[in-house]
Amino acid sequence: MFDSGTGGLSVLRHIRSALPHEDLLYVADSGFAPYGGKPEAVIVARTIAIAEFLLARGAKALVLACNTATAAAIKGLREIHPDLPLVGVEPGLKPAAALTQSGIVGVLATARTLSSQKFEQLRAQISAATGVRFLPQACIGLADQVDKGALDTPETAAMIARYVAPLIEQGADTLVLGCTHYPFVQALIEASIRAATERPVKIVDTGEAVARQLQRLLIQHKLERQPGHVGTLESFTTGKESALADAFAKLLKIQPNVMQIDLQHHIA
Repeated sequence: MFDSGTGGLSVLRHIRSALPHEDLLYVADSGFAPYGGKPEAVIVARTIAIAEFLLARGAKALVLACNTATAAAIKGLREIHPDLPLVGVEPGLKPAAALTQSGIVGVLATARTLSSQKFEQLRAQISAATGVRFLPQACIGLADQVDKGALDTPETAAMIARYVAPLIEQGADTLVLGCTHYPFVQALIEASIRAATERPVKIVDTGEAVARQLQRLLIQHKLERQPGHVGTLESFTTGKESALADAFAKLLKIQPNVMQIDLQHHIA
């Protein structure tokens, strides 16, 4: 599995809990982050390169633990590897539509995710089926704050307040965390909600659904490792080893070995 940085650790947390007997490989493309402002063709090339790296190391399934990469590249990856169990991450619009009482849902995500054709098609489809109105909110810079480890700083809190308050003012009673980085600042998001309204507002995080889908695909393809094996975790980064190691320690309270890698020879 991979992400542009450390946000995918929120998905990894759910996968390790659901599939403790599986061996996991995690790549953080931190040396190239953030993905949010990059051209789509560049994100596609990085995604394909990371997929090739993971497959060369024996991966039997692939999780794109990044909303931006999923929106840009999952279709192309499926064409290249039609038989590979492949799970992407997309904003949880469907569960949010089932939860909302006001019929208004706020979607916190990167600008790249929100401007993607995949997101627009998903939003149009679910709006047409449910009548729910989705309010997209691009959270410029928020994934960077998580990657820097600034999870509880005044700057991050002020940034989140600027993004959350307008959604609450427009009547949203459900917020979708449309980037895998955002669960790590959920406490600040909840604080911003409390500052903006006294009414209850639900939060949707799709990491658990991703873990369930991965488990279904492994069973379907007869690839699930049988219980009894203690799963291992190998981690890689295109950035600084110490930064990813610190993220694992701070966010997941674990200390796997981290290896720095260069993806240039994987990129066409």
